Amino acid sequence: MTEAGAILDHYRLDDVVAQSGMGTLYRATDLRDGRQVAVKIPRPEMEADPVLLERFRREQEIGQLLDHPGIVKTLDREERSRLYMVQEWVDGRLLRAVMNEERPLGTERATRLTLAICDALDAMHKMGIVHRDLKPENVMVGPDDRIKIIDFGIAMKEDARRITQVGFTSMLGTPDYISPEQVQGKRGDQRSDIYALGIMFYEMLTGTVPFTGANPLAVMNDRLVMEPPAPSEMNPEISPQLEEIVFRALEKEPRNRYATASEMALDLENQDRVGVADRARPARKPVKKPLLERLNKRVLLYCCLALAPLVLFGLMLVMAKK
Repeated sequence: MTEAGAILDHYRLDDVVAQSGMGTLYRATDLRDGRQVAVKIPRPEMEADPVLLERFRREQEIGQLLDHPGIVKTLDREERSRLYMVQEWVDGRLLRAVMNEERPLGTERATRLTLAICDALDAMHKMGIVHRDLKPENVMVGPDDRIKIIDFGIAMKEDARRITQVGFTSMLGTPDYISPEQVQGKRGDQRSDIYALGIMFYEMLTGTVPFTGANPLAVMNDRLVMEPPAPSEMNPEISPQLEEIVFRALEKEPRNRYATASEMALDLENQDRVGVADRARPARKPVKKPLLERLNKRVLLYCCLALAPLVLFGLMLVMAKK
């Protein structure tokens, strides 16, 4: 890893912002004009892997195609001494941090943030680009709840050739937000991003994701066979119309979901016109009580059963004396 304070061409790497399996992100200063930027440097082992290297280059190419206020900008390509990516510096907090601070978010704020993400997704999808790893950790929230979608590490252009898979969860999204078709090993399309946004919206509204499990495989399997519990069971402020929007985004079959982010946004902006389908939804799974508590209750039950004959015998004696 390059040390903070190092000079890379005309950028000074001020401090490390984040590290991942793909590379290291630095807050940096462009020494030509003093502006802050983000510099992403791939790990050395990544540069030696043709597949990972192709992914990094594709992320850079995709970033340079996108120009929308809700999407982080990848800055101009220039002659460089080594492989790295330069992006605009985004002030704000990750949506994850916002959600951890306020859980759940109010319906009004959750809807406002989701509408902003819909707008950015719509612009991205019209360019034929699918993010494929949309989650609260990849959305920055700035002043006035302005958002920026970040990290296009596993994004794809729908007309691009498929890159060999090199790892399930790292290359196909995050278990809590991955779509059913991605779980099945399919490439996914813009409706996969809409599914991920549906999970995020559900979490913003209720404080929890709809599918949980002991491990990532259990979580992913649940979304293939289970229906999400009704969010209104956890937050009674959620109207039937808002709940219907969530359910439409979370349909297992992509053809039954919103076809575009703009369709979802239209319903969010006109909730009074949303028709509510008659859906049979499961109640939320009961939470198991601690083992000790369950054992204590079981012991108490056995003691009661053992004492029952004695109590009955005593009552018979009392009755016989009367």
